[in-house]
Amino acid sequence: MAGAILAVVLVVAATVVGLLVIPVTFTFRVVWPETAGNELRLTWAFGLVNVRVPTGVGAPPAMTDAGAHARSVGRAAKRRRARTPNLFAALRQKPFRQRVLRLAMDLWRAVDRRNLRLDLRIGTGDPAETGQLWAVVGPISGILQNIEGGRVRIVPEFVDAVFDFDGSGRLRVIPLQVLAIAAGLVFSPPIWRGLRAMRAGG
Repeated sequence: MAGAILAVVLVVAATVVGLLVIPVTFTFRVVWPETAGNELRLTWAFGLVNVRVPTGVGAPPAMTDAGAHARSVGRAAKRRRARTPNLFAALRQKPFRQRVLRLAMDLWRAVDRRNLRLDLRIGTGDPAETGQLWAVVGPISGILQNIEGGRVRIVPEFVDAVFDFDGSGRLRVIPLQVLAIAAGLVFSPPIWRGLRAMRAGG
């Protein structure tokens, strides 16, 4: 009986691993905050699964006064910071920033890229906090300036609260490889210290 149970467990485990090593391909065209024409398609099992993923995320309300909109976003961000974990408390820790950068680079190397184009402009509405965020994003941006099979451009905005994204391309990943990279975070002391700092708010 025990042998039969063990055989079933091994078969199930082998099946799961076999499924996780089949590449997943994401083909996307995404613009934010504009959403018209956005498309995200997932292909798996060598084309047997071909699904268009809904991208119907509403854009922010249109405002005639862009400055008023940016100020309102900044005020909303400050209210959220009063009641949510403080990401910047973690970003102030150099080991946390280094571990996040390493994670981003590991994930980047795990992705097979085709015709990739990414343009981002990011700002928090607070120059000091944008600077802290750029301490992580800046090195990533520098590394990605000249990549094979694509172009990535990330620009900081130190005045207004903004997140503009315009990207397209095709990405292929092996799920098991991504899971293995992400699992390393569970055993990373800098990540846990950063999470504790976020919950403490500083």
